[in-house]
Amino acid sequence: MVLARNSLLTFVLTAFAISAFSGASYVNIIAPYNYTLNGNSSVYLGKVGPGQTFYVTISSTTTNRTGTTLNYGWNELLAANVPKGWIVANSSLYNTQLSVEVTAAPNAANGTYAFNLTAVNVGNYSKIGAIRFQAFINVTPNVFNLNVSPEQLNTGPGEPINVYVTINNTGVSDNPFIIKAEGLPAWNATKSVIALHHTADTFIYPVYENEPGVYQLRMNVSSSSSPLIDKRTNATLSVQASVPNDYVAIGQGSLAFQIVYTPVYSIMYLISLLFKH
Repeated sequence: MVLARNSLLTFVLTAFAISAFSGASYVNIIAPYNYTLNGNSSVYLGKVGPGQTFYVTISSTTTNRTGTTLNYGWNELLAANVPKGWIVANSSLYNTQLSVEVTAAPNAANGTYAFNLTAVNVGNYSKIGAIRFQAFINVTPNVFNLNVSPEQLNTGPGEPINVYVTINNTGVSDNPFIIKAEGLPAWNATKSVIALHHTADTFIYPVYENEPGVYQLRMNVSSSSSPLIDKRTNATLSVQASVPNDYVAIGQGSLAFQIVYTPVYSIMYLISLLFKH
């Protein structure tokens, strides 16, 4: 369910007040980021896009009432009371890391959602019972930033040139992103890439056009999980025949009969750099 702002604030304040009484056992969250909590407390996980999948992972290690470390104190992580339309897969048993997989509903509206997580000592064998806490997640399509360079591209007809696409994934999902260039009659390729959560990665995306002219590129990046998670930016591709452009293409392409021609092509590529500078 989507929580109203006042209700959310009231709940968080109450949860923090309860968590002031901490027992001997704890839960160490290691994904989507590191955070340690005790029972009856809460954690804000971050942002996720509609339809995206994310993981909540904890360590199995904790302590008992005497302070003794238990490497397998927690044996299972369970999720409950997830929003309607969301999909959950609880953790497997008896691993050193326990992960719950959560997929937001593809039509989830923007807002903050809550669900319960419980770390369980199966059969209470270690006499630490279970720790239940509440997780908050913000659903929004704005889960990444996009940068494309260079904005001005120059090449020859049929000669590929590289576009550098930087995706800064500010969300908690590791779902793939799809890169695609629009506006080129001869080019209609997509590339699937993974920018891990809370990281920025740069990907090479080559484009080309057979006919001379000036083309307005629309570089489009979207999540494979939802068309709602989408960003676009513009670039200009100038295609014209010239000796420097031909040599630049040699430097970026693959060669036939490389043993014979590689030295010559290398010199041609260096000459092209002199032309461009």
